[in-house]
Amino acid sequence: MPHPLRDVVGPGWADALAPVEDEIHRLGDVLRRETAEGRPWLPAGDAILRAFREPFADVKVLVVGQDPYPTPGHPIGLSFAVERDVWPLPRSLVNIYVELRDDLGIVPPRHGDLSGWADSGVMLLNRALTVAPGSPASHRGKGWEPITSAAIDALVRRHAAGHPLVAVLWGRDAQSLRPALGDVPCLESAHPSPLSARRGFFGSHPFSRANAFLEESGRGAVDWRV
Repeated sequence: MPHPLRDVVGPGWADALAPVEDEIHRLGDVLRRETAEGRPWLPAGDAILRAFREPFADVKVLVVGQDPYPTPGHPIGLSFAVERDVWPLPRSLVNIYVELRDDLGIVPPRHGDLSGWADSGVMLLNRALTVAPGSPASHRGKGWEPITSAAIDALVRRHAAGHPLVAVLWGRDAQSLRPALGDVPCLESAHPSPLSARRGFFGSHPFSRANAFLEESGRGAVDWRV
């Protein structure tokens, strides 16, 4: 029997995800079947719902990614983040660190574990939560998108009820969510990938702009140190 959702997510998330809990369990069954049939997937099972580990009420900033890195040993269940021992870092993350330094003067670390951001109220949410090794976007359309959309909808409702949120949308895929975000302030720019970072990501100041929104709303700034 699968664990009840409230046993594996942070406070408040079980209620927020209640409408899609059955679908989460169904996808768990699908992944267990794929493992039994010799088809591996990433990240590790206990990291699939990593983005939901912090309390629902503590989320201040939503950063939307596409799907996990498809390299074994890299993804940790947080968009754009990798295990602490991964080197060299993914190029998109390197560019994020460049902008972080230029925006806030924060010296980038020599690791790509963004758990510190999650602890500070940044939800690093991929639209698809698993991927086949070596095959980017291979689990898109398998059923994760309705689940992550339900999470985003819950955050939007919370924002409308007076608990402010800022969304960071890098690239066209993330920006396709804009209509679903209602009155949530959205910081949109090019994606930090090497193919597009110089077309509007660099110089977009997402970190200081997010903090400005949060401070204006009375929620308090995020600590963007990693």
